[in-house]
Amino acid sequence: MPGRSLPGALAEAPLDTAVTLAEVREAAARIRGAVSRTPLVRAPAIDRVAGCEVWLKLDNLQATGAFKERGAANRLALLTARERATGVIAMSAGNHAQAVARHASLLGIAATIVMPRFTPSTKVVRTEGWGATVVLHGETLAEAAAHAHALALREGLTFIHPYDDPGIIAGQGTMAIEMIEEAPGLDTLVFPVGGGGLLAGCAVAALETNPALKVYGVEVEGYPAMAQRLAGQAVAVGGPTIAEGIAVRDVGETPYALLRRLGIEVLVVPERAVEQGIALLAEGAKVVAEGAGAAGVAALLAHPARFAGRRVGTPVCGGNIDARALSNVLLRQLLRDGRIMRLHFDIPDRPGVLADISKRISDAGGNVIEVKHQQLFGAPTVQSTELELMIEVRDAVQGQAIVSAMMAAGYAVRRAQ
Repeated sequence: MPGRSLPGALAEAPLDTAVTLAEVREAAARIRGAVSRTPLVRAPAIDRVAGCEVWLKLDNLQATGAFKERGAANRLALLTARERATGVIAMSAGNHAQAVARHASLLGIAATIVMPRFTPSTKVVRTEGWGATVVLHGETLAEAAAHAHALALREGLTFIHPYDDPGIIAGQGTMAIEMIEEAPGLDTLVFPVGGGGLLAGCAVAALETNPALKVYGVEVEGYPAMAQRLAGQAVAVGGPTIAEGIAVRDVGETPYALLRRLGIEVLVVPERAVEQGIALLAEGAKVVAEGAGAAGVAALLAHPARFAGRRVGTPVCGGNIDARALSNVLLRQLLRDGRIMRLHFDIPDRPGVLADISKRISDAGGNVIEVKHQQLFGAPTVQSTELELMIEVRDAVQGQAIVSAMMAAGYAVRRAQ
């Protein structure tokens, strides 16, 4: 994509990093029909928790389950005839892999995707299912990327970068155009940040359309690479995170340059807020989101004063979460909310005690969902036994009422944390 001078805040951007609203609009026309125009919906259940009016852009409904199709479709459509004939290569352990594979297949272009050896088999199978050749190489993303670049050089393939490419950035920016067209009253937009392509493209499109808009990025606390770069700090990231889709060490230089010129602020959220966002989307909005896809909602929860009373649009930019991980997140949130609790009892070892405890809990409105009854290990004497119950309750207030009722009945009970 050719560089050019830009108006306003982008005028200082280097020519090779220039992306304009016009180019984003061209991308929107280019990918129409190949990429879904996903719905933008109101989320009243999230309003009540976040203290602002929330609109969700459901890009988890794309064919591959994530927004990455926008950039991939646009970048592949820009290939020359020679590049199409020789094929493309990409490195990804996630959504970019499937996006490139799908749109290369639609265009009849051979695609090779290099993935680290640790990539879950489900992601490998899905990527192959879109028609790509998958090469497993390296123990880290960096090793896989190096191998992909080596293959591109050796075989004459065009490397499709996941975020550090003007064509990718312009394609991702089409999301902001759709959001503004569908809800022109929005005054704030929030986008997750991994390498920065989505935020950069959407910030360009949004602020050239309406300079009065507030645009924020959001990163998870273990991987605040873009926030650190923009603040002039050394990048220090690492550790496990549910938001693996934005767990990036090396942000794109092109997105970085655009965001710096625009003065975009990137907010950092704790891991717990991302889990809360996933759970709130699932239970309140009936929307399945992966960790990165819930980061925008996490920002509303972690920084409520920033968004109070505003009309906020944010994407659920991906829904590719492992079923077991989703289950664990939901259960952890129930525990935090006090709707599931564990109670430990030291009870006399005689018939009828367990039945009495169960009846008292039932009478108070609780539901016993798991029982551990231990007579041989842990009990203080041979005349007693240790009982652990997991109980489902309406809320923390009802849970405390049950504990108080059990203590009033003479039971030695403590609540496990």
